[in-house]
Amino acid sequence: MKPENIIDALWPSSTDDGAQLYAVLDGARNEGIYPAAIKSGCEYECLYRGELEPDLAEAAPYLVKLEKTHPFTYWLLGKGWGDSWGIFVQSTATLRDLRHHFRKFLMVYSPEAKPMYFRYYDPRVLRIYLPTCNAQELATVFGPVTSFVLEDADASNLLRLSSSEGALQVQKVALPPA
Repeated sequence: MKPENIIDALWPSSTDDGAQLYAVLDGARNEGIYPAAIKSGCEYECLYRGELEPDLAEAAPYLVKLEKTHPFTYWLLGKGWGDSWGIFVQSTATLRDLRHHFRKFLMVYSPEAKPMYFRYYDPRVLRIYLPTCNAQELATVFGPVTSFVLEDADASNLLRLSSSEGALQVQKVALPPA
């Protein structure tokens, strides 16, 4: 899949509401994500708090503000699309505000009250989880997010997920062939 084909779908020309595009990336999916984010020059934040041990820092989730023509965006889409490296988020919120919002969902609890990491930033998880949410849960998860954008199980399709009047809206976009 050519990064240009995905970029055109991520940044639709008809949208000019001031929303920015961010990626929530799972450092555990590929050892190149963390160093690439650091070297990119893009604005980014780790979703975990505090000073992390090197192994945890490499596997942590990162929120990265993307620019349409930035080399990091091309690298990310060229290497990671179809490999569940993360999700994309459209929002008018600042990076700091989105980080605060997304941190709320990092930990969930089992029925036995055992804490567990919730890897919602894995597209395989988010595309199964969001359809199970009721209106209140959707409002909580979306918060300042206009839409979540992620690869479908068939990576030749992109999913744009939004919430309207308490219901999940799913738009499937076929990407042009490579």
